[in-house]
Formats: sequence, C-alpha cells, structure tokens
Amino acid sequence: MRRFGHSLRWALIKAAVAGTTMVALAFLIPLGLMVQQTARDRAFTAAERQAAALGPALAITTDQDAVDRALASTDAGGQGRMAVHLPAAGPAVSPGAVTPGAGGQAVAAGTGGPVGPTLGEGRAADADVATAGGQGRSFTVKVAGGYALLQPVAVDTGRTAVVEVFVAESDLTRGVSTAWLVLSAVALALVAISVLVADRMGNRIVASARRLAGAARSLGAGNLAVRVPVAGKQVDGSPEELREAGHAFNTMADRVVQLLAAERELAADLSHRLRTPLTVLRLNAASLGDGDAADATRHAVAQLEREVDQIIRSARRAPEDAPAVAVGCDAAEVIRERVGFWSALAEDEGRRWQLAGAERAAPVPVQRGDLAAAVDALLGNVFRHTAVGTAFSVDVLATDSSVIVLVGDGGPGYSDPAAALTRGQGHGGEGSTGLGLDIVRKLAESTGGDLGLGHSAVLGGAETRLRLRTRPADATPARTGRRRSRGALFQR
Repeated sequence: MRRFGHSLRWALIKAAVAGTTMVALAFLIPLGLMVQQTARDRAFTAAERQAAALGPALAITTDQDAVDRALASTDAGGQGRMAVHLPAAGPAVSPGAVTPGAGGQAVAAGTGGPVGPTLGEGRAADADVATAGGQGRSFTVKVAGGYALLQPVAVDTGRTAVVEVFVAESDLTRGVSTAWLVLSAVALALVAISVLVADRMGNRIVASARRLAGAARSLGAGNLAVRVPVAGKQVDGSPEELREAGHAFNTMADRVVQLLAAERELAADLSHRLRTPLTVLRLNAASLGDGDAADATRHAVAQLEREVDQIIRSARRAPEDAPAVAVGCDAAEVIRERVGFWSALAEDEGRRWQLAGAERAAPVPVQRGDLAAAVDALLGNVFRHTAVGTAFSVDVLATDSSVIVLVGDGGPGYSDPAAALTRGQGHGGEGSTGLGLDIVRKLAESTGGDLGLGHSAVLGGAETRLRLRTRPADATPARTGRRRSRGALFQR
C-alpha cells in the first residue's frame, strides 16, 4: 500500500509539473522573444537619437572643424561609433552627371550622394552611403561586428550629408540574458509551487485511499466492525469519489455482517433439526445391549451429539465473541486418535488397515478440530466409496517444511480426480456431497500446502495426499524420502 501511495503522489506531481511547464513555456517563451526584440529596437532607437543630435549642427554649417567638434560632443562620437559623410563642396551637380564619390567611387549626379570627406570612423560601404544620401531615407546595413545605421541629413538645397552610427552586436542583446534568467526563475518557481500543491493534494488522496485499503484488509482479516470514516477533519479535502467509495464500503460491510448473521442462524437451525433423529438413534443404540459393536455405536452417537451441539453453539456465537484458540496441534496425535476411532468400524467390516509414521510428534499450524475433521473426511470417503473388506492405509511423513498425510485404499480409485476436487461434484456414488475433499483442500491451502489425488502404488486403489506446510515456501528445502515401514503392519 505504501508503494501505491508513492505511485499516486508521483503521478499527481508529474501531472502538475507537466501542466505547469506547458503553461509556463506558452507564456514565457513569447515573453522572452519580445524582450529580445525590445532590446534590439532599443539599440537602434538609441542610434537614431545619436544621429539626430547632429542634425542641427549640419543644418548650420558643414565646416569640418565645427562638425568634428559636434561629433566629438556626442556619446557615440566620443566612443568612436559615429561618422559623418559630408557632401562635396560647390554647386549642386546636374542630374545625370557622374562625379567621384568618397573613396574614389563615382556617384551619379543629382542623387544627393556624398562625395565629400568622411569625419570619424566609417564602417559602411561607399555604395550603401551613396544609396542613403540619394534616396533620402535611413536604413541599416550589416557591417563587421554589428550594424551601421545610415541617417541622411539635408545641409542645403541639392546636398545631403549622411550620419553613420555603429550598433554593436552586444548592444542588440544587452539585458536579454538577465531577462531570460529571470523568466526561467519564474518558471521554476511556478513549477515548484505546483509540485507543493500537488503533493498536498496527493497526501489527502493517498491518506483517504490508505484508510479505505486498510479497512478492506481488516475486514478481510475478520474484523467485521471496521468502518471507513466519511465525515470529519480527517476526510476534509478528500475527493468525492473516494468518499463515495467509503460509503459503499461501509454499506458492503453492514451487508456482510447481516449475511453472516443470517448464515449462522441458518446453520444453527439446520443443526438443531438433527437433534430429533439423533435422539431416536441414541435410544436405539441404548437398546443394543452389550458388546464391542454396541459400545462403539453408542460412542459414535455420543460424539455425533457433541459435534452437533458444538456446531449450534458456534453458529449462535457472534464472531467477535469467539474465544481465542491457540493455532497449532500435533498431527501425529490427532491422526492416531482418528484412526483408532475408525478402526472399530474397519474391524466390523473386515478391512485391513495400516498406520505408519505417527510415532513421533508432527506439529502443524492448524487447529486440532479442523485437522480431525479433515482426517475424518478422508477416512469417511474410504468407507463410503469402497466395498466392504477393502484395505486402507494412513501414512504420516514429516519433513523440514511440511507434514504430509497419505490415505490410500485398495478400491477402484478416482475415475475423475479433477471433478472430485470440485466443490459440489463429489467423489461419485450415492450420498456424496462433494464437500469432504473441499474441506480438506481448504485446510491444506490455509497453510500454503495442497491436496493431491492419485493412484496408490501399494494397495492399487486411490491415494489422497494432504500436505500441510509448517514454514514458508521459501524456507530451507524439505528432506525427501518416505519414513515408512511396510513390514507386517496390516492389522485385523
């Protein structure tokens, strides 16, 4: 159950992490890209402001010394990131004429392209500068280490200067890394908060599930009074489905108690009906007179009455009022007692019988009465389903991990072993209910053992093998081999 609780909590946590991560990525990635674009726009906007700062100076004069002083007074100019491409001195050239441009490159006349000197450190190509001056619009071009903003400025009629501002690559991403770190921290914080919330919710759900599972295990162990709390602080916050499951469990438990009570009443009533024929049988047995057969009959009737009385008392008693019974008995002692009981009937029917391996103690983890009932069921099958005079044998084999009881006979054997082990099918023949072997099988399985049906290698008929485990199956392997003596053990 603890593993189930951990798996459920981990499932909720993983679902919360997945959901929160998807939401965080859906919002934070666009936000980070917007921050990156904002930093880029901010860098170019600053460059445009630096270029515009020289506009008034160029509108007043194109004197190189004056322009150079104005250039040095700006931040970009002081850092060597700004240049001014002056137009050529003299009258405006006529359209269509070709004049030498900056750096000796020819520039079409009438385009307004700069043909004069360049002040500062220029990085843009002459053709890009000429294009900016001729078109009269600003644009950016890629240069080594970043971008160059080319801003044309009209100095007089027909002449245009071009202001160049260098924008480094680092300016385009300034603050972007910090922004990404902050956004990542926010995403991690959101995921951590979602994990904490999911863990708290998981604790409540797991606690409710564990209470329900614990109650189910307790009910399966025989505690019919166990119920699941469905109200109060300990179930506050539990899912409605689990509370409905708790209601259903409590209803089921109440129904089980009612059914068991009705079953006990029915068992008591049916057992009480046996009192009348038992009374007649006891009176008839009392009139049999003296003799071993008469004494054995009266003893059997008396024991049958005691068993019926015990059944009635047990059925009338509530399970919680049942006295504590020490689990465990000596299988050899119980088998010697039950074989001794059946031996009287065997002698009357002329059956040879054998008991071997019951000389030493063989403790088993079952109650004495349950083991006696199982042995009676096995021997009773021999007397009911074999002809009078058929021999039978009982062997007790004690190993390190189990006690094996073998009951064999010289009868016809099992025609269908699988059907014989099916509850209600019976061994076959008149009067068989099929419950005897089922009782024996359940006793064996309660210890981890089993019940097997086969063919007796000694007597030639059926052989029933009852194995009762005395320690877990993964314990030390049992010793093999039969401790059985065949020499002249058959008795009359």
